[in-house]
Amino acid sequence: MSRIHRVEVHVFQFDAPNLGAVGGGGVGALGFSRGTSTRMTKYAVAILTDNGLRGEYVTHWVASGSALGQTLMLAPYLIGRQAEAREEIYDELKREARQFDHMGHGPLDIALWDLAGKKLGVSVSELLGGYRKRLPAYASTYMGDHNGGLCSPEAYADFAEQCLEMGYRAFKIHGWNEGNARREAKNLLGVRARVGDRMTLMIDPACQLRTFADALYVGRACDEAEFFWYEDPFRDTGVSAFAHKKLRELIRTPLLQTEHVRGLEPKADFLMAGGTDFLRSDPEYDMGITGAMKIAHLGEAFGVDVEVHACGPAHRACMSAMRNSNFYEVALVGPDCPNAVPPVYRCGYTDQLDCIGEDGCVSVPSGPGLGVDYDWEFIARNRVALHEFS
Repeated sequence: MSRIHRVEVHVFQFDAPNLGAVGGGGVGALGFSRGTSTRMTKYAVAILTDNGLRGEYVTHWVASGSALGQTLMLAPYLIGRQAEAREEIYDELKREARQFDHMGHGPLDIALWDLAGKKLGVSVSELLGGYRKRLPAYASTYMGDHNGGLCSPEAYADFAEQCLEMGYRAFKIHGWNEGNARREAKNLLGVRARVGDRMTLMIDPACQLRTFADALYVGRACDEAEFFWYEDPFRDTGVSAFAHKKLRELIRTPLLQTEHVRGLEPKADFLMAGGTDFLRSDPEYDMGITGAMKIAHLGEAFGVDVEVHACGPAHRACMSAMRNSNFYEVALVGPDCPNAVPPVYRCGYTDQLDCIGEDGCVSVPSGPGLGVDYDWEFIARNRVALHEFS
């Protein structure tokens, strides 16, 4: 067995072109802004054992200052532990972060899964019993802007058609940051009119609609447009089971909730309270691959689908082993701007807009561990902090 003797957390930065703050800014509120470059901060985790094993993970969307702080808080608890004992470590770290939102737990657990796969010479997908080699994907847009990108219903419809021509069979709208219900409804109806039955459509207002009445107004537009799901509509921040149960009773479009409800037990409570039709799961957000697969199996037990939030090699591995999941989220994308995930792959892995094939699918990495080769030289060149625990 393998004892963990060192954990490293490398904080690094890179520039994302043609992206800037939209809708007054806010955490993660990025959109198209030609000529603007946004400095992105991410972090990489490396877990080393006394017998020479190494597990790695580079964060995609979890890498806020808050999440980093929790990863640094939890990392010392790994020292001296058996790296293969992922369930025990999951349970211990879950308790240690009980007063927080658990967002820093996921990268550590994912790195442990990478280590296990490398030790055995198999992919994480294979460790999980994965059988899906290609995953149907949807284009998940940036938030609307006023800068000539996704700046109008016509621009959204144009981008949907662009994605359709690339091979995407599904498209999700993140609207404007202002929470204007009438504009959101007009936008989703316009996209539906343009791409018709050729694409599966979803909408995620990202909790920007101001009131329950606004959420109901947009929900009835979703009904008219026959949207596949309606996600995190209004300013409760997506956590009120009662409010979403009421909304479900008043519209036909299925709700997708629990992106902001963290971990297995609270998601079970939300589902049993009738607050959602689909569950959300994310190995970065929900305490790692260990936590994400528990949520997938929870959904199976209740006969509901579990949609994997966001993108990355860990996300693909999880979805490869899930029967009850429909689409892989290529997030976030827009015309003439990149997905702001870190450019750290030397193996050809990508979550940029053009990552799909003509079949509208992305592939599941099959190499040992997560199946990706990280560019640690790039990380070192762009590193702004190194935290070491031993």
